[in-house]
Amino acid sequence: MNTRARDKVKGQAVPRPLADIRRVYRNRALFILHGTVTEGDPRASGREMGQGGSQDRPSTLPGELLTSLQSLPFLRRVEFFMDLEPFPDEILILILSFVPEQDLLLHCRLVSQRWKRLVDSPSLWRIKCEQDYRRVTLLLAEMSHDLPWQKMYLKKPFSRNLLRNPFGTEQLNHWSVKHGGDGWRVEKNKSVLEGADSQTCFVSSFGWCKKSQIIDLVQEGLWEHLLDVHQPPICISDWYAGRNDCSCVYSIKVQLLAADQQTVLQEFTMDPDPIPQWNDTRYYQVSHEFRHYGPGVRYVNFTHKGKDMQFWKGWYGARISNSSVTVKCDNLEPCR
Repeated sequence: MNTRARDKVKGQAVPRPLADIRRVYRNRALFILHGTVTEGDPRASGREMGQGGSQDRPSTLPGELLTSLQSLPFLRRVEFFMDLEPFPDEILILILSFVPEQDLLLHCRLVSQRWKRLVDSPSLWRIKCEQDYRRVTLLLAEMSHDLPWQKMYLKKPFSRNLLRNPFGTEQLNHWSVKHGGDGWRVEKNKSVLEGADSQTCFVSSFGWCKKSQIIDLVQEGLWEHLLDVHQPPICISDWYAGRNDCSCVYSIKVQLLAADQQTVLQEFTMDPDPIPQWNDTRYYQVSHEFRHYGPGVRYVNFTHKGKDMQFWKGWYGARISNSSVTVKCDNLEPCR
């Protein structure tokens, strides 16, 4: 396809300056520093940038092309244009490290083969990890080799809740459920659960209501060498309560599973004493930390259940909220 045919849109030729700009964006990398010039800003009248405004500032682009760029409505507030192609990879990676990850993956990676290689390089994502998580990054870099830096930065697997929908704000989505009695239902808390992101909970009925969620640790951003050799602590937490006018019972079981999702490598279970009738509706916490669980862990199977103890129709059973599974990046096992 020739240049003129390629630069046609809906049968009409694209203006020559715009066609030039498109080729610049396609074949050369432009660094654009956005300004915040608004009406009433002294820079708008040129008092800080010279009477010519941004045109008085230096640019590494040809004058005709610079004028064409500044004539576009969406670039009128841009203060400075720079061609980044002459920069060595080390400098360009440092510049790209300040670009948000979505822009890196959706835009910068498509600029050229060189930019694709740089965006995919571990060096870029290690710098971004160091910028946001310096202590964790340095610790992991000292203990592990060939870290998946991009995966670690994008997934952020440490100290975030790996369980989805822990409060029922998405109803029963992401949970495998077994309904007893009248089944599960989501309600507002009867008492405040301090520190929770939402004041809602899952409510059980007069038969055992059970729900579970399986977490794929590798899919969530962890990697096999880390799990097998360093065995980071895997922490679970759950909160349960009852209605004040009805007694209820609650139970939890969490298993660390191998790659076949069948072999149980370590397990935690707890069956607390039932909550009596005429209680104060406060929440109780169950927590546990898995350590030294050995190699082979790939999944966490988180299961809990509840019911009322008076067999009342409706939703008078255990109320469950703020469930969590987190992986910590401290007290790691050293390489042997």
